[in-house]
Parts: sequence; C-alpha cells; structure tokens
Amino acid sequence: MNVYAIGDLHLSATADKPMAVFGGNWEGHFEKIKSDWLATVKDGDIVLIAGDISWAMKLEGALEDLRSLQDLPGKKVFIRGNHDYWWSGIGKVRAAAPNDSFYFLQTDAVKIGEFVIVGSRGWSCPGSPDFTEQDQKLYLREAERFRLAFDSANRLACEGDKKIALIHYPPFTLKNEDTLFTRLFEENGVEKAVFGHIHGAAYFPLKTEKNGIGYYLTSCDKAGFRLVKIY
Repeated sequence: MNVYAIGDLHLSATADKPMAVFGGNWEGHFEKIKSDWLATVKDGDIVLIAGDISWAMKLEGALEDLRSLQDLPGKKVFIRGNHDYWWSGIGKVRAAAPNDSFYFLQTDAVKIGEFVIVGSRGWSCPGSPDFTEQDQKLYLREAERFRLAFDSANRLACEGDKKIALIHYPPFTLKNEDTLFTRLFEENGVEKAVFGHIHGAAYFPLKTEKNGIGYYLTSCDKAGFRLVKIY
C-alpha cells in the first residue's frame, strides 16, 4: 500500500472559475492530474487531498466535482480548505460521498491499513504576513481542533502504525519556527505531514524536515500537477 498526496484541485464543474486565469500551466490542469493518477495509483493505495477541492458554493455543486474523482483508483482522504465553502456539516458531506472510496476528515482521524491519518484545516501561523488579532483567535481554535483530532487518532492507532497529519495551511512559516501545530504533531508521533494552500510564485520548500517529521507541500501547481509520494 502506497500513500500519495495532492492539494488544491480547485475543480469547477458548476462554477465559472477557469484556473487558466492564474497562468498557462493551469490549462487543462485536472486532465494532467488525472493522467498521472491513473498511471500511478493502484486500488489499494491511499491518496490524500489537502483541501480546496471545489469552487462550488453548495454541496450539490461540489458533488459534480467529487464524481469526477469517483472512478479514480485508491482510497481518497479529504480535508476542508479555505475555499471549500460547500463543505458545511460533516455529516451531510459524508452522507453525500459518491462511493465508499471517499473519506472526509474534520477534527478527527481515519485508520486505513497501517496508516492513521489525522486531519483538520489549520490556519495561518504567527509570523505570517499580515497576521492579525483575528488570525490569532482562529489559529488557537484550529490548534484545539487538532488536539481533538489526535484524541481520535490515538484511539485508533495500534503499535507499529504510521501517523500522517493532513492540514490545508502550512503548519509553520518560512522561518520554520515551532508552532502549536508542529508541537502537536511531534507530541503525537506524526511521521509525515501534508499541506497545500501555497500557489504560484510564492516560495515555500516542497519538502522540509523538522524535528524528525517530513513536511510535504502538495498544492497541485507546485507539484507540477502530479501526485506526491508520501510512503
């Protein structure tokens, strides 16, 4: 069983959001992703999707985008991104899953084989550009959500399992300082962490090693519209 990841699919079957306006490399971006996915992933593998899945504003619209993934191989694990406005109640989202290859995480975890995947959206970290008092409140709230998610993960985990943290926002800034997120990851035995959110010319390393944890930036444009192998 291999584990792959990709973030920020920004699908738009029902929304007028052509991604090519953000650069020619986005032209036909989902076809590029799909082609690589079909060539890479086997049915028993796991694909982590690090948020910003669909531009739809309502669940009904997002379902059109989710259905474009239903026949792709692998077990698909999703978290919510900052643009996933369609993602309202987690119960409704899970009930609407196109098939049983879809797993949606919100302040909780799932165990698939030897992997325990813990997920929540996260937020901007202190030291980020234009970080405000409101951001501080949301940062603290999202850290608390990850604490709850790890409660779920630790109940699921068995000896020898590998923990993966799935978060939409980078869990630290370019200064690579400790944050509430990175401390929680370290305290709870995470081996790998996957995130997205960063696009275009904005610089962020594609892979970072910090206190024994591997961190992977998987925004699809940063990853060349290819899946990133995590395990």
